[in-house]
Amino acid sequence: MKMTPVNPWKWQDAFGFSQAMEVTGAQRVLYVAGQTSVDAEGNPLHAGNMAAQLAQALDNLETVLAKAGMTLANVVRLNYYVTNVKAYLEASATVAERLARAGCKPPGTLLGVASLFHPDIVVELEATAVA
Repeated sequence: MKMTPVNPWKWQDAFGFSQAMEVTGAQRVLYVAGQTSVDAEGNPLHAGNMAAQLAQALDNLETVLAKAGMTLANVVRLNYYVTNVKAYLEASATVAERLARAGCKPPGTLLGVASLFHPDIVVELEATAVA
């Protein structure tokens, strides 16, 4: 399998993502439901704390990926749904660092939304991965 970033510009590099990702030779596609800051029983964690919820949502995403025999390096699309875009932007450096360590610069979309599944939840991550 080969993943090739498609970036006609350079500005996205500062934000740790790609404009598009061309994938050839993949044999499996994994569509991951939105991952949030919840424990193994689905109980919300870190009420209202964007940075802590981002970290937990990424942990949960990695858990799902691992169950499918994949890692963050397999992610080819990562969408962010947040209830506070400013808070996300303030906390996003840790996400970018974590993705960079994994060799992951997926295209994605950041959407500000009115609410998520629970009033304490402020971020949800939706991913597509290939292997």
